[in-house]
Amino acid sequence: NTTISLLTVDNCMVSIDPTMPANSESTPYKVRPVATGQLSEKEELFQSVFTQVAEQFSRVFKINELKTEVANHLAMLEKKVELEGLKVVEIEKCKSDIKKMREEMAARSTRTSCPCKYSFLDENKKLTPRRDVPSYPKYMLSQETIEALRKPTFDVWLWEPNEMLSCLEHMYHDLGLVKDFNINPITLKRWLLCIHDNYRNNPFHNFRHCFCVTQMMYSMISLCNLQEKFPQVDILILMTAAVCHDLDHPGYNNTYQINARTELAVRYNDISPLENHHCAVAFQIIAQPECNIFSSVTQEQFKRIRQGIITLILATDMARHAEILDSFKEKMDNFDYSNEEHVTCLKMVLIKCCDISNEVRPMEVAEPWVDCLLEEYFMQSDREKSEGLPVAPFMDRDKVTKPTAQIGFLKFVLIPMFETVTKLFPEVDEVMLQPLWESRDRYEELKQLDDAMKELQKKKSASLTTDSTQK
Repeated sequence: NTTISLLTVDNCMVSIDPTMPANSESTPYKVRPVATGQLSEKEELFQSVFTQVAEQFSRVFKINELKTEVANHLAMLEKKVELEGLKVVEIEKCKSDIKKMREEMAARSTRTSCPCKYSFLDENKKLTPRRDVPSYPKYMLSQETIEALRKPTFDVWLWEPNEMLSCLEHMYHDLGLVKDFNINPITLKRWLLCIHDNYRNNPFHNFRHCFCVTQMMYSMISLCNLQEKFPQVDILILMTAAVCHDLDHPGYNNTYQINARTELAVRYNDISPLENHHCAVAFQIIAQPECNIFSSVTQEQFKRIRQGIITLILATDMARHAEILDSFKEKMDNFDYSNEEHVTCLKMVLIKCCDISNEVRPMEVAEPWVDCLLEEYFMQSDREKSEGLPVAPFMDRDKVTKPTAQIGFLKFVLIPMFETVTKLFPEVDEVMLQPLWESRDRYEELKQLDDAMKELQKKKSASLTTDSTQK
C-alpha cells in the first residue's frame, strides 16, 4: 500500500534505475513515501519504518556532506595524536635534562671538572643578549632611596633583583655617564640584564655582591668628590669594573683552580685565573652589539676604557694585595692627580676597598655577608678534602669561627688599607674607618666570649671524667 518517490529539489520525480543522474550537495534528491488508501495499524508501523529508511537513504545521497564530517573527525583525531606526541617530547626532554644533571653531578666528583668550565665555553646562550626591549619592572626610586644610595650605610639586603638593576641604571644616569658617553638607555638596560644573567647563584660571589661593590664605589665617588678629581672616563672605568669584577665566578677561588689544575688555571697559566676569566666574560658581553654601552666612543677611547677595566678587575686578586698597597703607599707622600701612574694605582686601591668593604657597613648589613662567605669557603674546603687537595685553615669548617675569621682580616687587611686611603681622603675616616675599628672590637669581644665558653666546657668535661673515674 506504500510507494517511494524520489524527487529533485524542484519536486520533479526521478526514475530510480541504474541510469539515474547522481545528485550533489547543492542539488540533493528528496525521498518521499506515498501512501494509497486507508492504512491499518500494521501498515502505519511499516510507514514509520519506511520514513526512517527514507531519511537514511536521503543522507546516503549527500556524499560531500558525509566526506566533510569524516574529514572533521579525522582532523580531531590528528590533533589528539599531535598533543599526545608533544607530551612524549616533553617527557623525553625531562629525561634528557635529568640525565645531564646526573652527568654534571658525577663530573663534579672528579678533580678535573671545576664548575667554572661550563661558563662561556660551553654555554654561549648565557651571553646572548635579550634583543627585545628589556622588560624588568622599572623601580621608581624615591628621594629617600636616592639619598641613601650615595651612602655606605645603604642596606643592600632590602632589594629584589629588578630593584637593584634599576638602582644601577640610576647610578649611570646620575653620574652623567649616559649623557657624556652617549649610551643608549635601552642598551644600558640590556647590558645590565646580561650582567645579571652571568652572575651565578653562589652563597657569596653572586649578583647581590656585584651590586654591593658597585654601590660602595658610587658612594665613594660621592663621598670623596672623585668627579672633581678624575675625568669622566675614569668614573666610567671605576663603575663598569665594579659591575663586572666577579662575572661568572664559580664559587671556588684561585687556590682551588691552581691546585685542581682546572681548565681556567691551565688557560691562564695559574696567573689570576678567575680575574682573567671575569674580564673575558665582561668583554664577551660588550662584544654583542645589543649590549655594547661603549658603541658611541672612539676607538682610542675604547682602548683606554678596556685597558682601564682590565687593570682594575685584575687588581681584585687578593694575592696581589700587598704589592698594590705598598705601591700606593710609596706614592702617598707626593700624590699627583696629573700623574697617570699615580691615578691608576689609586683606582686599583679604590676597587679593592669596595670589593672587601662589607665590614664598613652597619653590623646588621655586614654580618650576613660573613655567613655567606664562610658557607662558600666551607663548600670549597669540603671539596678539597674529598679530592685530596690542600685546605686553607681559614676555610676549614673544623678550625675556623666567625670571630677568628674576621679579626685577622680586619686587623691586617682592611684597617691598614682604609687608613692609607684616609690620608688622601680624610672624609673616609668617620664614615668608613671608624666602623672598621668598631667591628674589630666587637669580634674580639665575641672571640673572648667563645674562648671563655670553650674553657668552661673543657673544665666541665674534665670534672665529669674525674667523677666517673672515682666511681
